[in-house]
Amino acid sequence: MLLIGRGTRPWKDWPVRLISVGKRYGLRQPWIIKNVSQEIAAGRLIRLAGPNGSGKSTLLRIIAGAMVPSAGRVAGRPHTGYVPERFPPALAFSAHEYLEHMGRIHGLPPTGVRAAVDEWLERLGAADYARAPLRTLSKGMCQKVAIAQALLARPGLLVLDEAWTGLDQAARGALDAAVAERVAGGGIVLFVDHDPARLADRVDEEWRFAGDSIAVMSAPARQSPRAGWSAAEAGPAPQTATIEVTGLEEASLDRVAGLAGVLTVVANRPLGRVLVTVSDAASDAVLRELLSWDGVHVSAVAPRADQSLSGQPQPGETRGAAEAAR
Repeated sequence: MLLIGRGTRPWKDWPVRLISVGKRYGLRQPWIIKNVSQEIAAGRLIRLAGPNGSGKSTLLRIIAGAMVPSAGRVAGRPHTGYVPERFPPALAFSAHEYLEHMGRIHGLPPTGVRAAVDEWLERLGAADYARAPLRTLSKGMCQKVAIAQALLARPGLLVLDEAWTGLDQAARGALDAAVAERVAGGGIVLFVDHDPARLADRVDEEWRFAGDSIAVMSAPARQSPRAGWSAAEAGPAPQTATIEVTGLEEASLDRVAGLAGVLTVVANRPLGRVLVTVSDAASDAVLRELLSWDGVHVSAVAPRADQSLSGQPQPGETRGAAEAAR
């Protein structure tokens, strides 16, 4: 069972403070982390970086309240959601039962638990597996359940230890969006991820681990968010439009083909540029969905008749949603 911090005060009113925090596993053992003192203001996104074994996961567990420090303390911890590096899959619950149980632990009212569970399973792409026993789910699907339990109560402090690992492309984008929502709402998010580009344009600070000390680095100026792109930039829309996309993974093509309003998908092999033809009415919704996926970029949007984007398939390409998904 995951351990969840249960703060009681309004979490936007003051910072979370680490006061001389240290951890070692025995009196004669070396310090994993030592004398860490930091103040984290509301609405901050912080990345922890450093080599394996440097203490990142240890500090995350302490901040989340899942581990007691050997020295010092954490003050001002609000209600906390925590995704550990390893989720215990062999639990005697279905995914939905487990999340309802965790919702009650989070303190959600009975009327709100089911709605929150359904919302996060749907957002993370796990709704079809809601009634499946956790022991039968794949690692990626179990990871979605672990993330859902952390987000159920919209915590003031969200702690993510390699939470993106094992997720499909759309789910990684959904988690990125959830992090942005928490920060925009005044929450604090701390995370570790093996991908150095993860949320790089949004991070406020990077804590770099070296030995038993931590160097705090301010993030460079943020880039413009991708989500601000709109189909309106393509000019007056015809009855159909073609969206040129890069960054899609092979496993995501079937999901693209299944989006409402998608007429055809043309993917070259090996996978690079993908052309998605959509109805005019659905173009904005499809754009927003694709831009929310991790690593996906929209290169251009044009009328279906614009041969610069949607000409005849080149050798090695397939045309049509069914073929693209093969």
